[in-house]
Amino acid sequence: MAITVSCYCQREVIDKVVATVGGELVLLSEIEEQLALMEAQNGVLPEGARCGIIDQILATKLLLNQSKLDSIEVSDEEVEAQLDARIDRILTFMNNDVQQFEDYYGQSIGEVKAQFREDLKNQILVERMRGQVMANVNVTPSEVKEFFNSIPYDSLPYFNSEVEVGEIVYKPKVNDEERAKAMDLLKRLKSEIEGGADFSELASKFSDDGGSARAGGDLGWAKRGRYVPEFEAAAFNLEDNELSDIVESDFGFHLIQMLERRGNSIHVRHILIKPEITNADLELAKEHLDSVRQLLFDDSLSFSVAVKRFSNEDIQSYNNDGRMVNPLTGNTFFEIGDLDPDIYFTIDTMDVEAVSAPFEYRDQTGEVYFRLVQLQSRTAPHRADLKQDYSKIKQAAIEAKQNEFISEWVGERVDATYINIDKNIGDCPNLGKWRKEDIRP
Repeated sequence: MAITVSCYCQREVIDKVVATVGGELVLLSEIEEQLALMEAQNGVLPEGARCGIIDQILATKLLLNQSKLDSIEVSDEEVEAQLDARIDRILTFMNNDVQQFEDYYGQSIGEVKAQFREDLKNQILVERMRGQVMANVNVTPSEVKEFFNSIPYDSLPYFNSEVEVGEIVYKPKVNDEERAKAMDLLKRLKSEIEGGADFSELASKFSDDGGSARAGGDLGWAKRGRYVPEFEAAAFNLEDNELSDIVESDFGFHLIQMLERRGNSIHVRHILIKPEITNADLELAKEHLDSVRQLLFDDSLSFSVAVKRFSNEDIQSYNNDGRMVNPLTGNTFFEIGDLDPDIYFTIDTMDVEAVSAPFEYRDQTGEVYFRLVQLQSRTAPHRADLKQDYSKIKQAAIEAKQNEFISEWVGERVDATYINIDKNIGDCPNLGKWRKEDIRP
């Protein structure tokens, strides 16, 4: 369940109960909302979409009903933590502007949370119940082979060329002179504020955090875990209106002021000064990675070892032996179109296992890094093949077995669960398994 842009309080469909599964009710509006969401995502509703959605909703209600019969527990604290995390993500997209949030949803944050609290708890129960039902579902190599062989040749998917890419990432170090300049400026600004200068005006003029600078350095409300450790430790130790000492983080140097505290939430503003990275600093970083590349060429160490010894620990690939993960798929395979252009043009003419020269790039926040990349595998465009695509075929086999398993479980539970479906819900052949009897023991 995601908190989406739709506001369920403005339903045009008049609700009525169209099905009962155990102690759970299915509302007509639930079906219509799912159809509207599918149409918004796909543009056109596929044939049989309504019947498919009704079937899915009934199965979900059956899982929810069983979770309560089995006394599966979800704590209020867990629900609140997930709600807070989702609200925080939305606020982040809105630069922590609470007024913008409330204008957008037409409700206060508290009202939005209240609206979704029960739905979120039910979703967690369903996921937990489904996890228990399918806990032991796995496939053996022979089952993977059998699954692959059961697919008609003409129905096998066609995969585009894919690559796997490893990286070693290094962040240039700021020289002592630029560090001193940044600290001196922030010390001067702190002195001016203590002398009566307006924090907001100075933040707008000097802060290198563009997002908060436009709001006078205001970062909005946040709970623990929102900020980097150095910043958070200093911020949570401040009293109302108190100024921090200068705080250093990976982003630069901060001056923080506490505006207000409510329980475990704080409202602070800051001024960020980033020391300037000079051309000399960039050249030193490039030379550093050049020396790492030479070690790899000399076979002095493996790429995996070089990652652990030299790559930035905060980069996602660090804990995956340097292998990059495709955010679109969650696996390590990239189609050419999924790659950043700088990586694509770097590996385009490389041989497998070759390592590139170091090159500069910027992350999403604009920070400058250097990286080496290794082309670790490359496949030509091809029809699905058990040898080349074993991991993908295995995942498909697991999903097929899970679907079969949950379908069997549903069939068993239907016979032991009270189920009543409105006869006017629609002519859906796939709902036959739900309609063996109108009333069940």
